[in-house]
Amino acid sequence: MSADEALAVVVREDWGRLIAQLLARFRRLDLVEDALGDAVEAAARTWPRDGVPDNPPAWLVTTAKRRLLDRFRAEATAARKEPLLVLQEATRAPEGVMVDDGTVIEDDLLRLVLLTTHPALAPEAAAALALRLVLGVSTADISRLFLVSESTMAARITRAKKKLVADGVPFAIPGTAELPARLATVASVAYLAFTAGYAAGSGPDLMRTSLAGEAIRLVRVVRDLVPATPELDALLALMLLQHSRRDARVDDAGDLVLLPDQDRSRWRHDEITEAIDALRAVPVGASTQAETYRLQALIAAEHALAPASAQTRWDRIVEVYDVVLQVFPSPAARLARAVAVAEASGPQAGLASMADLTAADLPGHRLPAVRAELLGRAGDRDGARTAYDEAITTCDNEIERRHLTARRVALGD
Repeated sequence: MSADEALAVVVREDWGRLIAQLLARFRRLDLVEDALGDAVEAAARTWPRDGVPDNPPAWLVTTAKRRLLDRFRAEATAARKEPLLVLQEATRAPEGVMVDDGTVIEDDLLRLVLLTTHPALAPEAAAALALRLVLGVSTADISRLFLVSESTMAARITRAKKKLVADGVPFAIPGTAELPARLATVASVAYLAFTAGYAAGSGPDLMRTSLAGEAIRLVRVVRDLVPATPELDALLALMLLQHSRRDARVDDAGDLVLLPDQDRSRWRHDEITEAIDALRAVPVGASTQAETYRLQALIAAEHALAPASAQTRWDRIVEVYDVVLQVFPSPAARLARAVAVAEASGPQAGLASMADLTAADLPGHRLPAVRAELLGRAGDRDGARTAYDEAITTCDNEIERRHLTARRVALGD
């Protein structure tokens, strides 16, 4: 593995833990991310020359600490205060946080999640900040999840960090009496993080299973603190059902494998069983958020429990999507329903059900890619080629673009 590849791996897989570790010691949200970013830049310069260190995360943390200590010394000098007093406060090791039932929790990453989902922040700002700080999702990919420009998202994240610093929000876990008020935002953060793991962003990776797995871990941790929570039960079921297929989503050559073509023996059936058990515990209509996750999990369960693709109950999936569109209408749900309709009733029916969707409703390659597939099945090869060309042009992910290109080539000229 090259130095650049090693650095990319540690940034992708360890960013949140490194941020949490630094924040636990230095308590300065306004400085920690910049210091870690400086450390990554230093690694990009020195690792190709000096070689990858034995412990890359530790190297980044040590370098970031030096940057932070230099900054604290400069601030102390500027304020004409004794530097050691500032440094002692800044580097004091955090103690375990005691919650109401007497349990001591040592999970710095959970502290970071709850910091970024503080009630002082609007839910969308909290979710974006947690994705960036906790899980290291790029600002560009976060902007795609929220359907805003990258500059708008960068400004939103910056404002959120400044507000937490200005309000003096502590890096701590609230007592169990306060935790339920945070659950809705925490669940949203985990859901968006999981989506970021499986909704292919820019670059060469089709999915980031470690990111999705981290989102599941966060749900488990909070769920242990506040058991019998419908939102978290439904969300865990949904995540596990989707995550259980991770080993079958890409073939040995690194190419995308669509759901009907996946080897179902490679699915994690223990996770499917756990998910179904969690889903059964969720009451209907417990809350708007819980119902959103429950309905999505019901759709995923239809796929997970079908012995073979041909035995999928597409009519049942269409029925669930009809409920989704009545309660939580969205362009993405309408597109997903169109796919289900096409499987249940044929490509023409699917095309008809998505006829009024436009690129303004769903920017990116998803809409033209689905349209191209259904046009091809319906025999309109010219229309399919045009739609594939649009999808290829608007697709930023290398693996998905390669898949779309192969489908386009298969149509001929």
